[in-house]
Amino acid sequence: MINRSLVRALVTSAVLVGAGVLMAGCNSDGISLANNAKANQPVPPKLIADMTAKDMDLQSPILVRLFKQEAELEIWKQDRSGRFALLKTYPICRWSGDLGPKIKEGDRQAPEGFYSISPAQMNPQSAYYLSFNTGYPNAFDKALGRTGSQLMVHGDCSSRGCYAMTDEQIAEIYSLGRESFFGGQKSFQLQAYPFRMTPANMAKHRNNPHMPFWKMIKEGNDHFEVTRQEPKVDFCEKKYVFDAVKPPGATKDPVFEASSKCPAYAISDEIADAVREKQATDIAETARLIAKGTPVARINTGIDGGMHKVFAARVPEGNTGLSEPGDGSSLSLMARAPGTVPSHVSPPKAPSENLLMGPPEQPKLAAVPAAAPAAAPASAPASTRVANAAPTTEQNDGFFSSLARKVGLGGAADATASTPPSKPKAATEAKQQPRPDAAAPKTTAAKPDVKHAAASRPPLKPSVSDSPAPAAKDNQVAGSAPIVSTNSFDSRFGAVR
Repeated sequence: MINRSLVRALVTSAVLVGAGVLMAGCNSDGISLANNAKANQPVPPKLIADMTAKDMDLQSPILVRLFKQEAELEIWKQDRSGRFALLKTYPICRWSGDLGPKIKEGDRQAPEGFYSISPAQMNPQSAYYLSFNTGYPNAFDKALGRTGSQLMVHGDCSSRGCYAMTDEQIAEIYSLGRESFFGGQKSFQLQAYPFRMTPANMAKHRNNPHMPFWKMIKEGNDHFEVTRQEPKVDFCEKKYVFDAVKPPGATKDPVFEASSKCPAYAISDEIADAVREKQATDIAETARLIAKGTPVARINTGIDGGMHKVFAARVPEGNTGLSEPGDGSSLSLMARAPGTVPSHVSPPKAPSENLLMGPPEQPKLAAVPAAAPAAAPASAPASTRVANAAPTTEQNDGFFSSLARKVGLGGAADATASTPPSKPKAATEAKQQPRPDAAAPKTTAAKPDVKHAAASRPPLKPSVSDSPAPAAKDNQVAGSAPIVSTNSFDSRFGAVR
């Protein structure tokens, strides 16, 4: 414990000495970040004990998954085997909009897709206690002309296009992200979904105009489910491509651009086969549920997002909106809300008949698409990855973010990373009717085959480091929370407002 504190103090000193010239130009707001008590809160002892029980290091990489309909946020963490395992599930206090991706500024939609969270996107000076910027719009969103800014995961349980937690929850989540950065992770991946990508949900929402987009991001979900590794994310032809590697015989890695034609690429047989098998099973089960008579979910317009039931139960006239209980999650047994719910929080509007587009549809036995196998080939073996998406290097990065890069604590910028936010905006424009996404790409059942992008829409993904995650004994989880020096974290992260 003492050694760790000393190391952090030395790292901070090195950073400050190496950036002495820049320090002279710092303003008082930047310097005050070093003493930000909220951003430096230690990881709770109980959570550290859970890591120990699950064979995880305090500073190993993390990955975040969000599910709108169930109103749940999951934190996954890499264990000592190199695979990601679920550490904790948090009920989401509030999210706004409807199921479906964000289309334009002011539509109140919380984003869906794959995003990369770098240190520069962590905001210790948030107006909503603490926050981090999701990175929307990513390269895929931009290729489709989608707009929006300041889309955060933050505290205060109030949302206008964000994912809002309680202050206590975001403090814990923020501390987990901070520790992963201290451990060497360059960025962590955020996967945002409309619902858990199960056959039951796919059958229920089969007539939703966003289904082609959802099938596309489900492929990334499937890659994660079968490998328990952070999927590598690329974009081309305005689609998402997952875990692409150079094809056999190629000497250079494929270069992807969101709006350009996909280069020749391959997917390792091990991953492609496992994903193909999962997709075939899911498609068969979805078809069975449709044939059995699973009703089609109504498409709601004008509703205002969702709230987990543990929070709705404690808000006057509370309603969960679109939220539904998680699939067997222990959260359904929670006796009290995990954190303080501010008195100003209003529950989402309950869907009413005048907000529904037509009467409930009768189940349609429409032809179900044939199994959509994942792209095949390439003999590149799957290896343990350590998330390390590069932080943004735009000129308006925070001072501390730039400073961290100069001393080698940050990675190269990701061209698709969004600019750090300046201050959460209150978007009041009316929600625009979501537009249908392009049809989901077809995948070939052929096994190893070099293919030109046939994935779906694009989320952002951090590059993967070849070096193993730090598992030194110094980082081994003990039974108590580490002491974080007051200026160690903020000296590395730029202010994102």
